[in-house]
Amino acid sequence: MLPDSALRERAIARPGPHTEPAASPIAIDLIDERSAFDALEPEWNDLFRRAGKDIQLFQTFNWNWHWANHYLPPDGSERSLAIVTVRRGGRLAMLWPLVLERTSGLKVLQWMGEPVSQYGDVLAEDSADTPELMRHAWQFISRRLGADAAFLRKVRDDAAVAPLLEEIGVRQTARTDAPCLDLASAPGFAAYETRYSGKARKNRRRLMRRLAERGAVTLERHTGGPQARAAALEAIALKAKWIADTGRVSTALADERFATFFADAAEGRGRPAGCQVTVLKSNSETAGIAIDVSCGARRAAHIIVHDPGLDGFSPGTLLLQEWIRGASADGIATFDLLAPAYAYKLDWADRSVAVGDYALGLSLAGRVYARLYLGFARERLKAGVEALPHIRERMRAWLSFRGLSPESSHRQTPPASASG
Repeated sequence: MLPDSALRERAIARPGPHTEPAASPIAIDLIDERSAFDALEPEWNDLFRRAGKDIQLFQTFNWNWHWANHYLPPDGSERSLAIVTVRRGGRLAMLWPLVLERTSGLKVLQWMGEPVSQYGDVLAEDSADTPELMRHAWQFISRRLGADAAFLRKVRDDAAVAPLLEEIGVRQTARTDAPCLDLASAPGFAAYETRYSGKARKNRRRLMRRLAERGAVTLERHTGGPQARAAALEAIALKAKWIADTGRVSTALADERFATFFADAAEGRGRPAGCQVTVLKSNSETAGIAIDVSCGARRAAHIIVHDPGLDGFSPGTLLLQEWIRGASADGIATFDLLAPAYAYKLDWADRSVAVGDYALGLSLAGRVYARLYLGFARERLKAGVEALPHIRERMRAWLSFRGLSPESSHRQTPPASASG
């Protein structure tokens, strides 16, 4: 056993036209303690500078440091770190940011960052032997970590790990798209928005004039500090209220750690994570709030919410317009709307990339869990929960058509049994 409970496996790189000499050893280690994760910071940051891409914005050390502060229990009872590192000649060449989640008596490998990260991936140097190192690392993961299953969510088709998942035949349990805007295709937002119909642009100008009639419209951009923290907390509170009022369910938002994570990430004290907040105000009142994460020339639109009392002014549409305008002014090349591909996102987007969830059983119990729950029941249960608000809306419409309100219908309906 190595220090910090790290497991180690050694291999020798096969020589090739672009590989280092065969004498350079390959060391594969497991980091499963918080102190070892913290000590990895300089190497992690150096690897990201050398090999990280903007689509891996949720694989930065700082983002995952904030995650660990909120979602990593000290006793490891709920989840524990399972970060796999691959070093070539002593230098970090690959990093798998994983955790072991304990659920239903099983140990399930997931990406570090759940549920706040929106893409999962492996950081890896781009070299001729990268595919082979990826296979070595996966063999180490599947044979040595004691996991029952792997459930790797939100993997983009262009992720570094995607070719390996396809090669080893990991089952895809869900698939959607992440739409985005190619802001670099135009010299500025005024030129960019000409691709939208004249009717749509005219309608947004009309909505902005109507909103201005109730008071001055202002836009605030908070980059770090207490104001960013307060705005992030307000955004999560508004989102949670909207979910409750519409009868939806979000286990992530119901967990208080979700709000405190974004508050810390937005404040950025200690380790900035690229998290910023935009606030649209009308008559000095909050009309809408948006939280994004930036990395390089990419900005990911993580959370957007508006005051439902202003629905008649479509503040969500206006906030999104100004959010995009600000990104263009900041020199952002890609405005990433993230998955899933809701209709309103597709109305704005230029293109999309597919994003999938992958499940693989590693033990007998894990294979049953991966096939029956992850591969079959989970998405159907999720679809059923998501359909409930729409069913309730149709019921309200039907009751209204019959001259009844849901409340009056409830009062006029006798209990189902004497004890009800």
